[in-house]
Amino acid sequence: MTSERNAALLSWYELNLRDLPWRRTTDPYLVLVSEVMLQQTQVSRVIPKYELFIQTWHTVGELADAPTDDLLRAWSGLGYNSRVLRLQQAAAIVAADGWPDSIYGLQELPGVGPYTAAAVGSIALGLDAPAVDTNLRRVLSRWAGKPLAGRTLTEYAFDVLGHPAGDWNQALMDLGSSVCKTTDPACSECPVSEWCLDPAVYEAPPRQASFNGSNRQLRGALVRAHLAGNNLSDVGESLDRSEQETGSTIETLRAEGLIS
Repeated sequence: MTSERNAALLSWYELNLRDLPWRRTTDPYLVLVSEVMLQQTQVSRVIPKYELFIQTWHTVGELADAPTDDLLRAWSGLGYNSRVLRLQQAAAIVAADGWPDSIYGLQELPGVGPYTAAAVGSIALGLDAPAVDTNLRRVLSRWAGKPLAGRTLTEYAFDVLGHPAGDWNQALMDLGSSVCKTTDPACSECPVSEWCLDPAVYEAPPRQASFNGSNRQLRGALVRAHLAGNNLSDVGESLDRSEQETGSTIETLRAEGLIS
């Protein structure tokens, strides 16, 4: 069953894959940049930022030597600015030591968690690992006929993993985003519906707190003001934040290296 399902999935993917710029390469640097950008950021927002970023810094060595403010300007609009600093730290390690040759080695790079390591490892380095994100968790839970999480989810993902793993991971991502949706899955269009035990299985992830009024909003505004050379205190006032909250957030950003 598993081999038939994976064959049907990969055949569907070959005909329906999304033409995304980072799918035109197996360069681990370019794949890593895309995966870090895609963390909690929509594909439509990432594409123009990704293309400009890799045109500016072509290699891990160039990224490792880039000025912090230039990186933050290039990252502006993607959110979670600390991601680009960790990406630069990872680039510096790879520039000095080369790419790790295992999923566990990739996870030792700054800002690289289990999902990102599996995605980069499978797509760019030919490693066999399922890249389990929200889409894969939903699809695999429906295949299994019950909600999967934690170790059970990981074990199931390895059990049903297809080859090549990079194509399989990307096929499941596309299937989850376009067919096997959170609500109203298009089962009649699904290439693997006959091997799916329960398309109704779905556990919604926790809702993210509102951006307006959040500390994320204040952090982003402060970084943008710093890059523009504006008064940081004015940012807090414009967002109706207390002097204490603004001051403590500025100190946190300084400690993280996001403002000087």
